[in-house]
Order: sequence, then C-alpha cells, then structure tokens
Amino acid sequence: MPSERAPLLENGDSRSCSAPPAQNHKPGPMEISRSTRYGILAGIWVANFLSVRPATLVATLLPSISSDFQKSNQASWLGTSYLLATCTFTPLYGRLCNVMGRRGANQLAVFFAAIGTLACGLSGSMEGLIAARFLSGLGGGGIMTTATIITSDMYSIRSRGLTQGIASVFSGLGMGLGGPLGGVISDRFGWRWAFLIQLPLFVLSFLLTSVNLRYTTPGKGKSTKDVLKRIDYGGSATLMGAVLSVLVFLSNRYNEERTWDEPSVIVPVVFSVVFFVAFVIFELRVAAEPMLAPFLLKQKIPVLVGVSNYLVATCNFAVMYFFPMWFQTVALTSASTAGLHLLPNSISMSVGSMFAGWMMHRTGKYKKLNLIFGVFPFTAAVLITKMREDSGPLQLWLSIIPLGFGNAVVLQTMLIALLAHIPHSSMAVGTGFGQLFRGIGQVGGVGIASAIFQHTLDTALRERIDGPDAAKLIKDIRHSARLVASLPPDVQRQARDSYALALRAVFTMAAVSTLLAYLVRLPIPEKELEHQPRPKALAEATVREDPPSSVPETPFDSDDERDDDRVPPLAKHQRPVRRLSTYESLDGGMDLESDDVGGSARQQG
Repeated sequence: MPSERAPLLENGDSRSCSAPPAQNHKPGPMEISRSTRYGILAGIWVANFLSVRPATLVATLLPSISSDFQKSNQASWLGTSYLLATCTFTPLYGRLCNVMGRRGANQLAVFFAAIGTLACGLSGSMEGLIAARFLSGLGGGGIMTTATIITSDMYSIRSRGLTQGIASVFSGLGMGLGGPLGGVISDRFGWRWAFLIQLPLFVLSFLLTSVNLRYTTPGKGKSTKDVLKRIDYGGSATLMGAVLSVLVFLSNRYNEERTWDEPSVIVPVVFSVVFFVAFVIFELRVAAEPMLAPFLLKQKIPVLVGVSNYLVATCNFAVMYFFPMWFQTVALTSASTAGLHLLPNSISMSVGSMFAGWMMHRTGKYKKLNLIFGVFPFTAAVLITKMREDSGPLQLWLSIIPLGFGNAVVLQTMLIALLAHIPHSSMAVGTGFGQLFRGIGQVGGVGIASAIFQHTLDTALRERIDGPDAAKLIKDIRHSARLVASLPPDVQRQARDSYALALRAVFTMAAVSTLLAYLVRLPIPEKELEHQPRPKALAEATVREDPPSSVPETPFDSDDERDDDRVPPLAKHQRPVRRLSTYESLDGGMDLESDDVGGSARQQG
C-alpha cells in the first residue's frame, strides 16, 4: 500500500501539480480592474498636486523665508535651485521607467520630493534650504514625467486627452492653492509648517502606488544595460554646469553687487562658456541619445517652437515668483492675501489648457488660436506693470488672468505645431526637445528677473536714502523684505517706492519676453491636424464593428477592447478623426526605447 507521502503518479513530473503559468501572469496596463486604475490615478495625481504646489508656495513664502535668514538678496535661489534640478534631471525619468519599472521610477521621484520637502521644513540656514529645494526638484519633475507615462500606458489615444485634461485640473489646484494655503499656514504657524504639512500626502501617494501600480509592460523596453547606455549623462552634467554657472554669475554680479573685476564674477562667466561648449559637443558628437536632438536643430519649426517655449517660460516664472512680493512689500498685505492673488492665474492656466485642447480637437487647427490668444500674456504683463497702491480691485485681482490663459493656450498649440511637423517616430524625442527649452526658460525667468530686481532695487534705494547710516539701512531693506512694514513712515515710503520700481522692471522684462515670443511664432505655418494613419498600421489594422456598449462609461475607464494605435481606413461617410490635441505625446507611452513612437535623437533628416 502506498503511503500518504507517495506521489500519485510514480513517474510523473512534479511540476504537473503546480499552478499553470497563466495563473501567475501579471495583468498589463489595459487589463487591470477599474478600482485598481482609480487607485493608480489617485496616487499619481496626489503626487502631481504636490509637485506643482511649490511654484506658488515658495513665491508666497519668499519674503518670510529670506527675512528670517536675513538674506532676501539670495531669495531667487529658492526657485532656481528647484528648477535647475527639474530641468536637468527630468529627461532621465523617461528611461528610468524602463529600467526600474513604472512603479519604481515614480516612487523614486516621490521619495526625492518628500525628503527634499522634509529638509526644507527643517533647514537651519538659507544654504541648507537651497540644497533641500534642489533635492525636491530631483523628484518634482520626475513625478510629472512618470505620471504622464503611466497614464499613457493605461489609456488609448481616444481617452488619453480627456484624462490628461482632468489631471491638469489637479495640477491647477496644486498651483492655485499653493500660494494662499502656504500664506495662511505661514501667517499662523510659520513658513516651515507650509512644507512639513505636505508629508502625509507624499506617504499617501506612495502607499496608493505600492498597492495598485503593479501592472507589467511586456515588450516595451530593451535590456537594462542597453537602456542605461542610452542615458545622456554627459549632456545632463554639462547642461547643469552651464546653467548653474550663469546663475552664480547673475547672483554675484547683481544680487551681491560685486564688481566685474572680482574673481567671483569672472570665474562663473568662464565656467559657463566652458560648460556650454562641452554641452554642445556632447549633444552633437558624443551622447548616444542626446537630450537636445541634433536633427531637430536643423529644422525651422522645432527651433522656433523651442525659442518660443523659452521666452514664454521666462515670462511665466518671472511674474509668478515676483507677483506676490508686490503685495507684501508695496501694498503691505499679509502672506496669505499675497498668495491668494495667484489663484486667478492658476485657474486660468487650467481653463486655457482645456480650451486649447478642445478647440484643436474640434477644428483641427492651431494657428488662429495662437494669433488671437498669444497676445493675452503681453496685455496682462502691461496691466501688471501699471499696478499702483490705489489701483482698483479689478486690476489687482484680474490683470493676471490673461497671462495664465494666454500662455496655456500658447504652450498647447506650440506642442501640437511641433509634433505636426516632425516624423511620427520622433514624437517622444520632439516632446522632450520642447520641454528642454521650456525648462531652461523657467530657470532663466527666475534668475534673470532676480538680477534685474536686485540691481534696480539697490539703485533706487541709494537714490532715495542718504545719511550716515544709509548703507546699513539699504542693506537691511534688501536682505529683509518684511522689514518694510515696520520702518518709520518716511523711510517706509522710500522703501515701498523702491520695491515698486524694481518689481515694475521685472514685469516689463516679462512683457518684452512674451512679445518677442509672439513675434517668433508668427512664421510657424498652419498644418491640418487630421490623423493620418501610418502605413504599417493600415497594413495591420482590421476594421471592427464594435457595438456602442463598448465605449467606456467614463474617461477613467480603459478602452482596451479597441486598439486605437491601429487606425483603420475611414469609410467614405465618416469624418476624419482629429488628433487628441492635449498634453504630451500623442501616441504610445512616451517609451523612448520604442522605434515606433520613441525614435532616436540621432536620426538624420
């Protein structure tokens, strides 16, 4: 008699009793349940909310933070350090998604952002806070990139545009609420708590993605070794060195008012030239997959779009970082009130993005949108320069609305114009090309605006304040923006007028920047946005007659039963399908390793 431990089949393979491999198969992004999809969206959107919040949060807290450390002249570094990290390291996350997986790359970004935020709240010096902001920037840009890739995985082209549009609402809320909430918290509990209070939300995002973000993306990437070889390490390092050197020069020469013959001014200029030349060499000759695609630099439309993105971002961030300061130093309002004045801009940006996407999807055109609404930012910048202490509430509250709305329309139309004029296989490369110019413009907007502001403020104060203690008083006023409210009436008047003049110079620079951007965009031609099926897709596609019930009930539901990347030939009675003209790449998962939609930055022609 066989024992209880004897196998039922004497010569059978023990593996026959194990679970079939299919039972261990992890679902793909289109196969996950609705609840899992909602959990993933909640996790990445919470992180998105936190990643855009610092833009308006720090702009509102600049006077409070810099005054506590008595270093208002270094306040711009709180913005530029974050943007510098975002500009130079964000392009790496596209490839990290293929090396570490979607969840690993997203959680790495969330981790950096959370640690940086914690360090901001615990910083004991301005230098430590600047370093903490840089650490936050390592994660902030990665959160946005990985969220876009994850959304592109889970939704086909038909639903992706609307889903990304709804995601922009959360981003708009983060940007819109960052200023007023940060101001309220700063007024009541201190500026440190404006950072520390965000930590539970980072934990929530991490937990939601840990539980839900477990799908697989088979066949989308190459081996880890091959992907790591394609990362542009040299380009990232030399770009960061060039931009950082320029920022150090601007800070030392204009924020610190050092002379041209001092080494602290000369050395950064030399380094900026050396790093810039090295960056160009790396991008043109060395890097396997450069961030700045050389073949796009030879084409008129990508270059014009890149220059426009740079100028638009310069205008946006110059106004965003210095607009709240006008209310705290000239109008002498509280930090919460100053931050609240940024809310209309954030709302108008979200509305403008949705409006531009809807109009392009409906009409298939972008040039008229750009011609009409591209003037709005210049109008807003001029209105802002005309603000006075006795200006009415309509001007103080609504003058910034055309800026956010117009620039949002411009950025969306320029993205589509760029993608419409490059090969389909270069979609991801083209998107990264435009984002690189935009990132440099963000850093430049804060850095250049700060140099103009500090130089003009110093000159104006010296013209207005004299006496034996004038030098010390001027230094104190420049180093502590909150000091203005407590000055004697006669000196306070001089300080407020000086701040008003310096801020007007910044807003004038923003107006000139956005006007130049408008002129740069004029030669960009119209191109019909009909979706032209690719020859390969036409050959592979099969015409389906899906019933109406197969259409997803909500924009959050996957439409995996339809393969929208395969576009069948249109019947004679059907209208051409428009491209979904909103947000990021139009096809694929922005997979940089894909030959179909990633392409190579080294391709010719």
